[in-house]
Amino acid sequence: MSKLDDALAKYTTELEKLGVKKVDQALLKAAAKACGPSLYSKDASKVGTSDKKEVERVKAGFLAKKLGITGPKADKAIENVIATFGAKNRNKYRAMFYYLLAKETKKATALKGK
Repeated sequence: MSKLDDALAKYTTELEKLGVKKVDQALLKAAAKACGPSLYSKDASKVGTSDKKEVERVKAGFLAKKLGITGPKADKAIENVIATFGAKNRNKYRAMFYYLLAKETKKATALKGK
């Protein structure tokens, strides 16, 4: 298995632990690819939601650029995804975060198409 396949298997298991019943593997793979090389960096592979600058980067770099979501809708989507993970969860993997944002904003097809 490749590093990407290993990561996807780990993220699938983690999403199931969060209560996601059926993980869309094509969307998860697209979300992982949207992370680029940060997927393989221990620190960069996670989203630090207590860091306001990090949340702004997710909002500007992923929600706005990749999904076309801005303003209050972007803020609400991020809040909902953080709630899904649980605020105290230290393993908010970036690929999973992007996956859940795409599902939350109903923009899965936009991400899969890129």
